[in-house]
This record gives sequence, structure tokens and C-alpha cells, in this order.
Amino acid sequence: MPLSEEEQRILHEMEQRLYAQDKELVDKVTSSSVYKYAGKSTLLGVIGVLVGLADLIFMLSRSIPLSFVGFAIMFGSALFIERNLKRIGNASWYDANKTIKNSGLPDAVNEMRHKFRDKFNRED
Repeated sequence: MPLSEEEQRILHEMEQRLYAQDKELVDKVTSSSVYKYAGKSTLLGVIGVLVGLADLIFMLSRSIPLSFVGFAIMFGSALFIERNLKRIGNASWYDANKTIKNSGLPDAVNEMRHKFRDKFNRED
């Protein structure tokens, strides 16, 4: 249900007050995204997998319980990676659905085509 004009005016005033009172918070919130956070977390998970693999390999000949710790680190890191990739996928799916609902399927496809062309600097 869309907001009434009065509700939109009140929301706009609240946004302006927030921006005036705490510009640093506004800048931090607007510059962050699900993709940025989940991407950094995924990188952290990859590092965890590599550390666990190194522990598993080096400790396998010395101590089975310590090598199991390496396996547990790898497994936990893999689950962490999976969860963050799922977040990225859900956010992408949400963005795609929002674009299709707002502009219609033909416009959304055309917009995606332009984004890919701009990304790879190709001309038609």
C-alpha cells in the first residue's frame, strides 16, 4: 500500500533531520550493501578453509585429533561461505524482481543488456 502525501512528507522530514544530525551514519549506511558485507565475509571464509586445510595436512601425520580440528575449521568455513553466497543470491534475486516489477520485463531485460555492454565496453 503506497504512502499518502502526508506520510511521504513526514518521512522526508525525518530523513532530512537524520541527515542533518548524523551525517556520518547516513554516509556509512548508504555506502554499505549486502554485496559488500557478504563478499568480505566470503573472503574470510575462504581464508578459514585454507587455514583448516593447512592444519589438516600438517597435523595428519602427527596427531589425528589436531587434524580433525583442521577438518572442523574447513567444514565450518565452508558453511560460512555457503551462507554468505546465499545472501548474495537472495539479494540479487530481490533486486531482479524489484526491477521487473517497477519497469516491466522488456525494460528490465533491456537494462540488463545495457549494463553488460557497459561492463564489457562492447558496442552493438
